[in-house]
Amino acid sequence: MRRDRFTVVGRETGCHIFEGDGTRPVLEEEMRVKYRPRRVEFPEEIAGWRHAIQEEERRKEALGLPHRWNNQRFAVERVVVTRTHLAEEPVVTLTLQDADYYDFLTTSLNLERKQSNGLTLRQQYLEGEDPAYAPAWMNCSFGVNVALETGRDGRMLFSRRSAHVAGPNSSRWNSSANEGLARMHDLPEDGSPVSLYAVARRALYEELAVHATDTLDLEMLGFGLDLDNHQWAGFFRAVLPDLDEETLRLRWSRGVTDKWEHDRFEFVPADPDSVLGFIADQPPELWTPCAPALFYLALVRGAVRAAGGDPAARFQVEAAEQRVIEARRP
Repeated sequence: MRRDRFTVVGRETGCHIFEGDGTRPVLEEEMRVKYRPRRVEFPEEIAGWRHAIQEEERRKEALGLPHRWNNQRFAVERVVVTRTHLAEEPVVTLTLQDADYYDFLTTSLNLERKQSNGLTLRQQYLEGEDPAYAPAWMNCSFGVNVALETGRDGRMLFSRRSAHVAGPNSSRWNSSANEGLARMHDLPEDGSPVSLYAVARRALYEELAVHATDTLDLEMLGFGLDLDNHQWAGFFRAVLPDLDEETLRLRWSRGVTDKWEHDRFEFVPADPDSVLGFIADQPPELWTPCAPALFYLALVRGAVRAAGGDPAARFQVEAAEQRVIEARRP
């Protein structure tokens, strides 16, 4: 099954919006995460690929060479979306299994590698079948992505991933902050469920020095699926009513937990014309697949809230998009 790709300013991206249109959030109490403590199981041939990756990383570590650390993470078993009975608000159930970073590398580095049956992983599981329902061992990455606005000066923050970050998205414009789910950080010791809202707050703290004492307006906007790299993403909009660009940059100059993840930040006026104009003015290959979709949904949510909850306000963003396209036509 071919999943449609999000298009903005005349460009088709590598992102499929699985849930959400920006007009209403997924409430924290309606975002349900189920964790099944069982490890993903690879087919025998793919398990051999993973073993080779593990042995190579161990070899490099033993020689004192740069190597990849195998952190514990989650695999997405399934994502199910329903609606509440009366208000028809979105209810999302995310079911997770155990996985690790080497599991993720096994598939992410080998999507185009042919198996003994002559098919690549992409051909068999992502093009020959519905990619949203690929087996759990194909889904060893879930990232929380946040679009951040500063309330005091009305700016939207774009972050460019550092060239030192591993993976296909290095040196690309991305969400303001993003964090992959990790068992060490995000699985509560008291047995309570994993909270994607808590992961979003962790991303804001570790990458942008937004502290728990800062006033934060945080809403989940939906889910995306990176069709190019096959990675799941949760989309969030965050507004800091009491902070501005100057305050955040001053904080960053004094140290950030994960400062190395980004090498450039751009604060753009948070109105649709400016945000979509910034997206249009950057070459398409310099964007991660799902970042433009996230920022578009954040614009829609801001417009709807400014209009007192009227979902028709989304068309203000569409009108701005047309102005941006017209202004850039030769």
